[in-house]
Amino acid sequence: MAKRAHTVGIVGLGFGRAHIPAFQANGCEVVAVCQRNVEKARAVAAQYGVPQVFERWEEMLEKARPEIVVIASPPSLHLPIATAALAQGAHVLCEKPLALDAAQCRAMVDASARARRVGMTCFNWRFPAAMRQLHAMVEAGFLGRLFHVNLRYMGSRWADEGAAPTWRMDRAQAGHGAMGDMGVHLIDLVRWHFGEFVRVAAQAGIAHPSRPVPGGARPADAEDFCTVLGELASGGHVTLSVSRAARGANEQTLEAYGRAGALRYRLARDTKRWHLGSLEAATGGGFEPVKVKAGLPRSAGEGDQLEITGKATIGPLVKGFLKALRKGKSPSPSFEDGMRAQAVLDAVLKAQRDGGWVRVEA
Repeated sequence: MAKRAHTVGIVGLGFGRAHIPAFQANGCEVVAVCQRNVEKARAVAAQYGVPQVFERWEEMLEKARPEIVVIASPPSLHLPIATAALAQGAHVLCEKPLALDAAQCRAMVDASARARRVGMTCFNWRFPAAMRQLHAMVEAGFLGRLFHVNLRYMGSRWADEGAAPTWRMDRAQAGHGAMGDMGVHLIDLVRWHFGEFVRVAAQAGIAHPSRPVPGGARPADAEDFCTVLGELASGGHVTLSVSRAARGANEQTLEAYGRAGALRYRLARDTKRWHLGSLEAATGGGFEPVKVKAGLPRSAGEGDQLEITGKATIGPLVKGFLKALRKGKSPSPSFEDGMRAQAVLDAVLKAQRDGGWVRVEA
């Protein structure tokens, strides 16, 4: 007998649109989408065959009653939507950053435990094939004792001063700027591969101080670029740089150097089959390419950038999410992972404001 499809409702259709093909590719039925701009929501619903459209998330939960709720709204709304969805009996997949701060994340972790429902954080950049291979090699001891790791996530979306502002420029709604958009993924990758942060130092900047928050009430106050130094519990050193104002750039890189070897990862959006990433390794001489297996259907590379991101990086995450539902186990990356990454973000924000080294709260 065929398994019954899980029903899914999605709140927020900016990046949230990428979740629709990801869930559909895993046999789920996306029954509802929700966005304040209801006309755009209707257009997305028509594109993907979604039957119900809502302007308010409260109404979507009440009327559509999906078994799985995807939260891709501004972070200021993550906690109220998640707690309401969990209390109603839904499982929750939430975009990063998980909330505005670690205390709100803890409330989401606790709500998930009380409801006995699965909560997962959408750290989708764990899932390109080359990144999975890098993780397997680290776990197998390829690097030996880690000396240092360097990570970059560069984009150009707001390099132009005339680019329209969004909620991502408003710290009250977003919590963080480029660090919440991009840097939190790098934090998660460091934690996943190499362990916990102990302390951080940071410098950040705003590309165009004259750009206002949406509505023009005041200047944007969320950082557009940031550099972080970190120390890990293992003693390893971390340098990470993020920018959403890096003209001409659209890539992620990770370089890790240890006592036994080195690994070098790159994912650049201007290459063919970019969603797989590329990996190189060295043990003594120069770097050599590492062969990686895609493990994806050919259709994962079809569509626009957002659809490819959904099918190729969120799709494998959704597969793990659904497995966790069946087995009643915590998924990875979990709400707990989102909370621990948020604790690092909180420390980075304090370091931006106060200067010097800031300890990361356990």
